[in-house]
Amino acid sequence: MHLSPTDPSTSSPSGAANVPASSITRDWTCPFCPLLCDDLLIESHDDATLSVHNTDCPRLEHALTYYGAADAQCRASVDGHEVELDVALSRAAQILSSARRPLFGALTTDVAGTRALYTLAAGCGAILDHLHGDAMSAATLALQDRGSFFTTLSEVRARADLLVFFGCQPSRRYPRFFTRTIEGTEAARELVFVGCTPDPAASGLANVRIESILPDADPFDPFDTLALWSAISDGRTPNALHEHALHAGQVAQTLAVLQALQARIAAARYTVLVYEPTSLPAPHGALLIEALNRIVKASNLSARAGCLALGGDDGALTVNQTVTWLSGLPLRTRVSTPSRIAGTAPLDHDPYRYRTARLLADGEIDALLWVASFAPPAWPEALPDELPAIVLGHPALAQAATARGAATVFIPVATPGVDSGGHLFRVDSSVVMPLAAARGGGESLSAANPVASSVARIATQLAARLGTQPAAQVQP
Repeated sequence: MHLSPTDPSTSSPSGAANVPASSITRDWTCPFCPLLCDDLLIESHDDATLSVHNTDCPRLEHALTYYGAADAQCRASVDGHEVELDVALSRAAQILSSARRPLFGALTTDVAGTRALYTLAAGCGAILDHLHGDAMSAATLALQDRGSFFTTLSEVRARADLLVFFGCQPSRRYPRFFTRTIEGTEAARELVFVGCTPDPAASGLANVRIESILPDADPFDPFDTLALWSAISDGRTPNALHEHALHAGQVAQTLAVLQALQARIAAARYTVLVYEPTSLPAPHGALLIEALNRIVKASNLSARAGCLALGGDDGALTVNQTVTWLSGLPLRTRVSTPSRIAGTAPLDHDPYRYRTARLLADGEIDALLWVASFAPPAWPEALPDELPAIVLGHPALAQAATARGAATVFIPVATPGVDSGGHLFRVDSSVVMPLAAARGGGESLSAANPVASSVARIATQLAARLGTQPAAQVQP
């Protein structure tokens, strides 16, 4: 990918400093969706707002409403009062050094931010969980138990002639999905939507035939549907299955429809099975993901097929991949300090025990570090007022942090792709995309302005301060 230089579109008045009032970045990569579209033209205006000229993506347009002139004036705060960055860092380090069981939550950041946060977690024995930890853990459990067959956006665009969407309409969450995978291509394709009506965004595509099967399925039917479909793909006799959830007539009808679908998969040149982990019914989404991969595995015995999981929003895939590199274990892992108690495991992974909602409900943590560098997700409502919270967040969270008052440290941070560079994993998990700052400044701004600071920089400074604490104070 080529990132052209930022081009000034207007200049300052004669005699003034030669600083552009607005600038345009071509081939900009959008960080607000895991598709990471890299063909965008974004303009940074003199009032620090941003606008995109060559797309009508509602998700991106909504995200950009959070950026404006007020960002540069946003300051750190402690207990509801504005303070200098150094004061906020000192208080945050004090909270982490005193905590015996802190949680690093949300974690909406990039590769560099995750690397620095992992080092910080090792200094205070923290648990790591993402804002989208439930969906990410479901996918991870399926991968650990049975493996997975995944494909890429490029493979979908270049080779897939049959796309099967299981219970999802991609454009609802990922508006440019069809732009990235099908639009502008000449190959004939078939789009089959299982358990839902067709995605309206697909209706205008050329050379595409669209249909829906089992569109009125009950919310609990995905398990029964995939049980039948798995049996068909394996060449087993579905009649041996229990019919506790489906009447005999429904079984026969569903069976015939799925047999016809499997025959089309066998005849296709390349089939891609698309699903959204977040849209699968909880709490057993991992079983459905496992079944989908099992169908693809069986189909590969006589044809070619792959899965495309649409997920990893807000850096979830990026954080999970990076933590796995660094520790050998995925998210929902506790990292013990080097000075841990004898006999304590250096790492402890548990996708159920280390779930943010459960930890808060059971009162198992004594400090929260909430990292929200993209469009701002607020911390959980279940967070007790007395629980110390450190928020490394988008400036839009400043007011809520001030309102929380006591036991709250807020430090505004840059958004990767807006005020700083960075790297994110794309939705297909095999491509890392570089991000360029859409508006000037980033890390080159004065260190006195905390908006200039990335999550990586703040986490690194906190880790350095923890390193000056006596070992007994950071021992879990």
